[in-house]
Amino acid sequence: MVTAEDDPYRPRPVDLERPSVARVYDYLLGGTAHWAVDRDFANRVLGRFPLLRSIARANRRFLGRAVQHLGGLGVRQFVDIGSGVPTMGTTHEVADADARVVYVDNDPVVVAQARVLLERTGDPVRHAAVAADLRAPDVLWQRIADSGVVDIGQPLALLVIAVLNVRQPDPATGSDVGPVSVARYRELLPVGSYLAVSHFTADGVPPDVAADLRLVKRFYEESGTSLISRDRAEIAALFGDFDLVAPGLVWTPDWHPEYDDETEPFSSPAHSATLAGVGRKHR
Repeated sequence: MVTAEDDPYRPRPVDLERPSVARVYDYLLGGTAHWAVDRDFANRVLGRFPLLRSIARANRRFLGRAVQHLGGLGVRQFVDIGSGVPTMGTTHEVADADARVVYVDNDPVVVAQARVLLERTGDPVRHAAVAADLRAPDVLWQRIADSGVVDIGQPLALLVIAVLNVRQPDPATGSDVGPVSVARYRELLPVGSYLAVSHFTADGVPPDVAADLRLVKRFYEESGTSLISRDRAEIAALFGDFDLVAPGLVWTPDWHPEYDDETEPFSSPAHSATLAGVGRKHR
């Protein structure tokens, strides 16, 4: 039997000296669930690349529009993997009043913060936050089922939003297993389910933005986080044989903008540096 100590995906000890990807993202969005180390790091990056805040906000706006659109298609169950802290424009806030939402993250501090916030703004019958690792799909899926919030035997929407930007290393080899893990989630999803993905890319962005993105990547690597920029074909492959919902795989500002009253001040959609789409499992 595998014990907690033997589990290669068990949460790492909390490092209070390093910024957290989830908390930095929350700061960029204007949330409150971040610490001084996160703010200091984010401000250093913004000092060199102020567009990063708009990129983060455009990504969060895509999440909101995707949830709205899927709700209109009848989806009432959402699983948000690598959700971070649910504080600004989050899934359960956007979803219909009867929708069920499970947030998943592998950072124990983030999960604890999420549970506190859900106690204030959520419904324990319909909302939950669970600790699990994207790299262990079957374990994660079982923990979702054990939450009692979502019926994994019925269609649902799986949200993988700006998560695979961060390298998902195999504990044994160190190789990135993000795409392999997503392929397993596609197998686990019931027919009629949806997969929403957004992913950072330098493919097709203006040259000046591409140079700034390389700088951002270096900043994160120096802080202990390895980022991955996939090209359009690699991001499209994450959907497997799922049918892409119109308008397909596009820049975040271009995915059903009619749901949004506000937009980010990009010179062009490609300045968002993030491709996004939603696919449906048809068989």
